[in-house]
Amino acid sequence: MSEITSLNLVETRKLLSEKKASAAEVSAAYSQRIAVLDPKIESYLFVAQDQASENLTGSLGGIPIAHKDVFCTSGMPTTAASKILENYVPPFDATAVAKLKQAGSVILGKVNTDEFTMGASTETSAFKKTRNPWDLARVPGGSSGGSAAAVAADLCVFATATDTGGSIRQPSSFCGVTGLKPTYGRISRYGVISMASSLDTIGVITKSVADAAIALEILAGQDSKDATTGSAPVEKYSENLRTDLKGLKIGIPREYFVEGLDAGVEEVIRAAIDQLKKLGAEIVEISLPHTEFAVPTYYVVASSEISANMARFDGIRYGPTIKNEDAANLVEMYFENRTLGFGDEVKRRIMLGTFALSAGYADKFYKKALQVRTLIKKDFDDAFTGVDLIAAPVAPTTAFKLGEKIDDPVQMYLADIFTAPASLAGVPAISVPAGFSADLPVGLQLIAPQFAEAKLLAAAHAFQITTDFHLQKPTI
Repeated sequence: MSEITSLNLVETRKLLSEKKASAAEVSAAYSQRIAVLDPKIESYLFVAQDQASENLTGSLGGIPIAHKDVFCTSGMPTTAASKILENYVPPFDATAVAKLKQAGSVILGKVNTDEFTMGASTETSAFKKTRNPWDLARVPGGSSGGSAAAVAADLCVFATATDTGGSIRQPSSFCGVTGLKPTYGRISRYGVISMASSLDTIGVITKSVADAAIALEILAGQDSKDATTGSAPVEKYSENLRTDLKGLKIGIPREYFVEGLDAGVEEVIRAAIDQLKKLGAEIVEISLPHTEFAVPTYYVVASSEISANMARFDGIRYGPTIKNEDAANLVEMYFENRTLGFGDEVKRRIMLGTFALSAGYADKFYKKALQVRTLIKKDFDDAFTGVDLIAAPVAPTTAFKLGEKIDDPVQMYLADIFTAPASLAGVPAISVPAGFSADLPVGLQLIAPQFAEAKLLAAAHAFQITTDFHLQKPTI
C-alpha cells in the first residue's frame, strides 16, 4: 500500500490508466495510511468515509486529494479551524472544489489550518496542532500546514491551499513539498472563507511541479461568482514544461539576502541559484527597494480587511452560541459569542484592523499602507522589465519548534518577510524543494510576472527534474 501512496499525481494517473490498481484500491491505500500515521501528524480535521469517485474519465479520475478546511465542501464540515464554525456544514461547494470534483477527484477529507488562516505555524487552530513529518517536534508552517504535512507524509496525492502572505509557500518549504501560489484572481475564491479579500489567493500543494501544472489547468479561469477572477486564457501548463533554462534571465534581489537569513538556508539557496545557472539561466542581481516595508504594509492591509470580513461571524447561525436569554442585549450576545468563538490571534488581528481603520487613523495607517503597497508592486513591475523570473529564499529559517514562537507575534509575523512582497504585488510564486539544512527541508522561491504561470512552472520543473530533493521522504 505504501508503494501506491508514495506516487505523485502523474504516476498515480498512469497506475490507474494502466489498470494496475483500481480507484477503490488507491483510495483504500490512502485511508489506511491516514489511519496509521495521522494520529502522529494530526493533519486531518475530518476524514471522509467511502468517498468513491463516480467520474473515472476526468483528468483526475480516482485521484484522492485533501482540501484545506476553509474550502466549502457540500455535506462535509468546514470549520476554518475555529470554534465559531465548529458545527458548520456548507450546503454548497467552493468553485475550486466543484472543478476538482468534476475532474473526478476523490475527497479524502479536510486538513488543518491556522484559525481563519491567521498564522504561520498551524498552531492557532482551535482543534489540533499539526506536526512536521520531518521532525514531529517542529511546526509544518502555516497557515496551510495541514495541506503541506499531508502531502509530505503521503496522506493524499495533493491538497488545495490558500496563500494570503505566504501560507502556501512557507509550509511547502518547511515540509519539503511543492507549493504554487498563482496570480491573484487566477483561481476563483468563491466558497473559500475569506481572510483578507484583496490578498487571498487559491493554490495547491503537490508532490511535484508537473502535478501543480495539471491542477492549475483544472482550477484556473474566470468565474462569474468571483468578480476578481482574471480573463487571461488558461494555458496548457503541463504541456509547456521545460528541461533547461536557456534564454531566461533570473534576478536575485539583494534585499532577500540580509541579516536574519539563516546561514544554512542561504547556503542551500545559493547552491540552487548555481543550479539555475548550470541549466542555462543568466543570473543578475536586482533590487526590490521597498522590501523592508512589506511586512508592516501587509499586516496593516490584511488586518484591516480581516476586521471587516470577521464581522459576519457572530455565533448566531452556527458555532458556540450564547443563548439570547443569557445575554442582556444583542450587543452583549455578540461580544460573548465572539469571545467564546474566536482564538487569540483572530482577536488580535481584528483589533489591529479596527484600529487601523478607525477615525483619525485610517489615513495614517490604512491609506499609507495602500500607497506603500503600490510602490512594492512597482518594484516588481520594474524588475520584470529586465528579468524573466526572480529567485529568492521562501523563509529566513527552516521549521521552528512547536511552541517556540507562538507567544511572540512579531517573530511569527517576520516569517512572512520573503513571501509577503509577492502577495502584495499579486504576482505568482512557487516554492520547490531545494535541499536541507541540519536535516530540515529548505524551499527555493521563484516569482514571475502576473499571469506568467506557464513560464514559472516551466522553470521550476527544469530545476526539479535535475535535482532529487522532492523525491526524498521523511521517516515517520
